[in-house]
Amino acid sequence: MKNGSIEFETIKSHKNRLYFLCGIVCVVVLLVVFVITRSHAKYRTTESIPLINGTINYTPYDLKMVAMYQEENGDYKSIDTVPTSGYTLNEEKSYCEVNDTKDESISMEYKDGKVYIGVSKKGTKCYLYFDQEPTAKDTILANNSVNSGTPNFSQVATTNKGVYKTQDDWGDSYYFRGAVTNNWVSFAGFYWRIIRINGDGSIRLIYSGQGSPATTGESTQISTSKFNNSHNNNMYVGYMYASNQVHGLENSSTIKGILDSWYTTNIESKGYGSKVSTEAGFCGDREPSTSSTTSNGSGGTGTTDTYYGGYIRLRTNKNPNLKCNNSTDLYTLSESSKGNKALSNPVGLITADEIAMAGGVYGTINRDYYLYTGQNYWTMSPSFATSADVFYVDYAGQLVYNWVTNLYGKRPVINLASDVTIKSGNGTSSTPYEIY
Repeated sequence: MKNGSIEFETIKSHKNRLYFLCGIVCVVVLLVVFVITRSHAKYRTTESIPLINGTINYTPYDLKMVAMYQEENGDYKSIDTVPTSGYTLNEEKSYCEVNDTKDESISMEYKDGKVYIGVSKKGTKCYLYFDQEPTAKDTILANNSVNSGTPNFSQVATTNKGVYKTQDDWGDSYYFRGAVTNNWVSFAGFYWRIIRINGDGSIRLIYSGQGSPATTGESTQISTSKFNNSHNNNMYVGYMYASNQVHGLENSSTIKGILDSWYTTNIESKGYGSKVSTEAGFCGDREPSTSSTTSNGSGGTGTTDTYYGGYIRLRTNKNPNLKCNNSTDLYTLSESSKGNKALSNPVGLITADEIAMAGGVYGTINRDYYLYTGQNYWTMSPSFATSADVFYVDYAGQLVYNWVTNLYGKRPVINLASDVTIKSGNGTSSTPYEIY
């Protein structure tokens, strides 16, 4: 920018020669295309055009003015810089005029954070309006009706129950329940199922295949492993743990180490990390339940009999909850506004409470909801400990628990960032949502 003006980049066709007529240079230009990129003012001028055999200085006359407006919550506000993402050019509202008369022949294109305007007449003025793109949350909710009330969590969900709303640590969360078929996502070269929309607007996904959508079989998981290498101490129920601490964070569990490595190789190193939320977290609720006397006092450490909160909520009361009882058990990145900020990578596992909300019930077979795979796979929710037990989904689709040293499937869970948008698709397995 020079002296308050903004410089336009001018793109033109190459010529092998220049024609001279009566001593006056005439430059034949079929189409002058102006590219608006980064700017710090609303009006731009160009002081020179480079030619093949030199530069012609001239007084700018073609594009006199560009004013830009960006939609914010339904209103348009004046802006100085073309938005780089999250917006579309409103082609019906945007226009150019010559001598105060709208000229419909002038073309416009918004692509990769730049606006291309075809200008061929003197005194052209343009006014650009940018609309907010709907986020993934907006698109998903527009495609689904949200049920009122709370389902009966003591009964398995074997038909398509659609979407329900509840609260999590960030606000209103919308979760899929039953035999739903429109919660498929294609992202980073893998297929995923949407578990829920988080309260901050991010989208929680669980891994479900590579190459093609998988509903059953080993292809629904990345591999099998232990949750932890030992089960002789209560601390091993933790996704992270420390000796003699109920909510310790000193060490990574065996399964966390594997998931971290998988995420780095398959998401971060391939350039998809910017689409994953740095705000949302994963709840590995280790809070000892107050519903059992053996959980009081020294419960949760050593080899003391301990009934964790999930055991009472899901086995006894059939009352799942998406709020994390202790923020130290809410595994988040350092950038997050909540939780323990202990994660190095934004990847985790599904919780037992999410299984219950999706249609699973402790000790009850369900082969008809979308989280049934015919395989055993881990959640990250502790259940009981004298020996360390964690909930998992078994081959019949029921929620059960067992020692952390068993070999069960790993299904990575990630959260798409709240500002991602959907490029195409309707959420079915044949036409999954594709993420920009």
